Amino acid sequence: MASSVLSVAASRSASLPLHETTIKGKAKIRSNGLRFSQSSGRISMVAAVNVSRFEGIPMAPPDPILGVSEAFRADTSDVKLNLGVGAYRTEELQPYVLNVVKKAENLMLERGDNKEYLPIEGLAAFNKATAELLLGADNPAIKQQRHRKKSFFCSFLLIYLLAFIERYFPEAKVLISNPTWGNHKNIFNDARVPWSEYRYYDPKTVGLDFEGMIEDIKSAPEGTFVLLHGCAHNPTGIDPTPEQWEKIADVIQQKNHFPFFDVAYQGFASGSLDEDAASVRLFVSRGMEVFVAQSYSKNLGLYAERVGAINVISSSPESAVRVKSQLKRLARPMYSNPPVHGARIVANIVGDPTLFGEWKAEMEMMAGRIKTVRQALYDSISSKDKSGKDWSFILKQIGMFSFTGLNKNQSDNMTNKWHIYMTKDGRISLAGLSLAKSEYLAEAIIDSYHNVS
Repeated sequence: MASSVLSVAASRSASLPLHETTIKGKAKIRSNGLRFSQSSGRISMVAAVNVSRFEGIPMAPPDPILGVSEAFRADTSDVKLNLGVGAYRTEELQPYVLNVVKKAENLMLERGDNKEYLPIEGLAAFNKATAELLLGADNPAIKQQRHRKKSFFCSFLLIYLLAFIERYFPEAKVLISNPTWGNHKNIFNDARVPWSEYRYYDPKTVGLDFEGMIEDIKSAPEGTFVLLHGCAHNPTGIDPTPEQWEKIADVIQQKNHFPFFDVAYQGFASGSLDEDAASVRLFVSRGMEVFVAQSYSKNLGLYAERVGAINVISSSPESAVRVKSQLKRLARPMYSNPPVHGARIVANIVGDPTLFGEWKAEMEMMAGRIKTVRQALYDSISSKDKSGKDWSFILKQIGMFSFTGLNKNQSDNMTNKWHIYMTKDGRISLAGLSLAKSEYLAEAIIDSYHNVS
């Protein structure tokens, strides 16, 4: 009798691969996760279980900030309020695209700009604009060619600089504020650059622990990289005064530390580009070598474009050129060329006097709205809370965030009872608050503070 082959089609499961078995009569059966065997003329089926190679990988914990937005979207309450994400909203609590950004994008369309690769160092017009915004067009560091800049992905800035530090300063440690932006520690850990904390927040005053900060910077090993928030400290909204910045610069200079600025809110905190860059310019004016990671997510509302820049201020033009060469070398295997769209938006706006003026006006408007809701929140809390507690720290803070002083249990109460979503450290984003919601938020804070321990 001639032999025959029977093929049976089956859908394939990711965890149960197809198995092939020959049975009596030379017929070959393909089965999805079923294994056939023949014994004494009988056919039996045995389920084949194939364990995934990824079984040992644990579930990652939810991100402390992004997870807040996910929970907010799942909430069906009509009164819910998202104060977790650091993104500007209108009075109607809608995302806002700056008018000047739309105009800059229209210019790109009118010119018919192409999408060719940029050089590794990025768009030249963007690099020039970003350096002048940060340091001032007449800064000697620019004129003496001691400054080098590079276009970059916004969130990748710190990772990239840490790769440079890990390679060329292998014994160095990084000192970061306690608390700091929620993603800083993740970035340092993944880059395998050791870090420790300096005191920053004083829970007793809901203000700056300046003495503790200075003491910790002084006691750090010489040559430590000190991470500083240029303005509008995230998450606290607490900034040193100009006099305190002078003292911080004194100590860092005396200890031969390396200042490392994270500048995410220039112009978005006070409404003034120059005022918000004063801390960086102070250090550069002293002839110090400085790293700066600079972002345009907030001040131009370019959140999804992820556009930013790395600035390196060196003590000599020669060393600046060498540093730039090594930064380009690091970039090549990582991503090769930075994205162009957001960089062109920035270059178009800063390079055009009319658009630049319109941008400054829109920044003042956004910063002004945040100041207005900050004042409204303080007024509502002060009028409703009869306990005598001093809430004036709300007005002393600056930028889009306010550190309320609420603990984790109290923050949970804000969410579970009041449907107000925030990070568990008590931080709220005032950029996500409207005047219409300020009284509701005040009631929730008062309830959580006084009735939950």
